[in-house]
Amino acid sequence: MADLGSIFKAYDVRGVIPDTLNADIARAIGAAFARVVGGEAVVVAHDMRPSSPELAAAFSEGVTGQGLDVVFTGLGSTDLLYYGSGHLGLPGAMFTASHNPAEYNGIKMCRAGAAPISADTGLDEVRRLAEEGVPAHDGPSGNVTEQDLLPGYADYLRGLVDLSGIRPLKVVVDAGNGMGGHTVPAVLEQGLPLEIVPLYFELDGTFPNHPANPLDPANLVDLQAKVRETGADIGLAFDGDADRCFVVDERGDAVPPSAVTALVAGEELAREPGSTIIHNLITSQAVPEIVRERGGVPVRTRVGHSFIKATMAETDAIFGGEHSAHYYFRDFWRADTGMLAAMHVLRVLGTDDRPLSRITEEYSRYAGSGEVNSKVADAPGRLAAVRAEFAGRDGATVDELDGLTVSLPGGSWFNVRASNTEPLLRLNVEAPDEASMAGLRDEVLAVIRA
Repeated sequence: MADLGSIFKAYDVRGVIPDTLNADIARAIGAAFARVVGGEAVVVAHDMRPSSPELAAAFSEGVTGQGLDVVFTGLGSTDLLYYGSGHLGLPGAMFTASHNPAEYNGIKMCRAGAAPISADTGLDEVRRLAEEGVPAHDGPSGNVTEQDLLPGYADYLRGLVDLSGIRPLKVVVDAGNGMGGHTVPAVLEQGLPLEIVPLYFELDGTFPNHPANPLDPANLVDLQAKVRETGADIGLAFDGDADRCFVVDERGDAVPPSAVTALVAGEELAREPGSTIIHNLITSQAVPEIVRERGGVPVRTRVGHSFIKATMAETDAIFGGEHSAHYYFRDFWRADTGMLAAMHVLRVLGTDDRPLSRITEEYSRYAGSGEVNSKVADAPGRLAAVRAEFAGRDGATVDELDGLTVSLPGGSWFNVRASNTEPLLRLNVEAPDEASMAGLRDEVLAVIRA
């Protein structure tokens, strides 16, 4: 294979079809993955993108060519693949490009038990073997067996959060033509007091309605309008592979992922008092505050699922949340599942007479900028300029756990991080009020973009 550096990222594989990712490359990666993870079998699933079935089949050929079996589950969300890996005790591969445009596809891989595999824990070795060519296996080829994991996935999640006794709720769900259209009916439409109003449940990897990226506010507009139009209690939006979930309240206003993190943390701490809760360093400072108020132990980590999962394993944390709406659960093999987070929110709403906007008020204590990206030619140089400008200010504290975080007197703080894959600096700002946040945001951006 030619150099595969353009498609191997820090945590997964992502490329353009067929220019940088095609069946031949998928087959080579499958063989390399089989060599790296070993064992007896690999579980494989794919999303609804037109190229996904061919890529998954080719990857499976690479795996079986190395003597390992494949448990093929067909269509699935990424968290369904994690369920399969955890439930079956097998390494796994999910074919998806998540929220990327239609011309992309990719592979998210994990070890047995949904354990993460990243550049420094095996992914670089998979790339090297795929590029160099995996030696032929001298024994018999493995077999492919098909197994429908969707019913077991749905039962498992419903066993973790009991929604049977909640009050009736009207729930608008925007699947964005992604895999939520496959998993939501199985989990939320079977005998529960939920009236699901579906938006874009048709599986279509060309994304004819809007990109399956709810992190962009423009892609929440249809959901917000439908919530208001139908008088719904809540709106849920899933990304393309349905491992992330975004929440909209009854007014159509987006609930920040940090507020969802704090709410779910409260639920988990009520179940296991004193537990550890993980949050990454750009979630709202309300998260560790609320965790402490509820008797828990907050632990701050770098951004990225491999750091979250590793810290969860080290601390036996019960739950972890990120600003990007990835939510991790110890009882789900420390993997991320937007569906389980959504179920927690539904349970809280369904056992409280107040509307969601009132419930989430206590979790939204500060004004946040969201992530603001700036394209720069010299990311290290601009980061150094920001440090020079702000680090010496009276009362400022600085840490460099992940990029540069500066905390200022009065409760304001910001973080600037370099992108792993693009010439970008990512800025997140939080302050006690909107005016203070906007002023600090603009001040930092002026330095970054100078």
